[in-house]
Amino acid sequence: MFVSFIQGFGMGGGLIVAIGAQNAFVLSQGVRRCHYLIVPLICSLCDAILIAAGIAGIGTAVAASPFLTRMAAWGGAVFLLWYGLEAFRSALRSGSLESDTGALLSLRSVILTTFAVTLLNPHVYLDTVVLLGSLSGQFSGTERLFFGAGSMTASVTWFFSLSIGARILAPLFRRPLSWRILDGLVCATMWTIAVFLIIES
Repeated sequence: MFVSFIQGFGMGGGLIVAIGAQNAFVLSQGVRRCHYLIVPLICSLCDAILIAAGIAGIGTAVAASPFLTRMAAWGGAVFLLWYGLEAFRSALRSGSLESDTGALLSLRSVILTTFAVTLLNPHVYLDTVVLLGSLSGQFSGTERLFFGAGSMTASVTWFFSLSIGARILAPLFRRPLSWRILDGLVCATMWTIAVFLIIES
């Protein structure tokens, strides 16, 4: 059981750590200290639900529908293009940690955006529901549950570490140039993922 937990933790961690729209948003909100505990909590809960769905066998049904896959890809691409544009506009504005705190997103906006960057990206379903769900098939009974628990634990560990750890970078972001670089990286990440989603669909 411990072995299956470690395997789930390693596999889940390997998929989650990859730089993407979700991680970029978690990092940027953590640096801004903007609802930095709510964001990783939502990301972790979404992952837990999707991983559980994959272990339950839903992943196979979703992967078998080209229409659902294509619609999810285009919907996610549109959102990422829009969010990337917002990050680009932010990069053009001059700001620092002190001046930027007045423009923090409201709790409602943060919650909606977190759900969007999490659930509008088709790759999250591929990684959690399909891939982890398929890998869990090699385990049986309780071992499958421990594999899923390991993957969920990896998600919680990563997102909270990323969000809380981002606060260490706060002194760096007292300089306007640092904000411009961060927003520029977020923009590039969002647009790159959007392009790949369009190409792959």
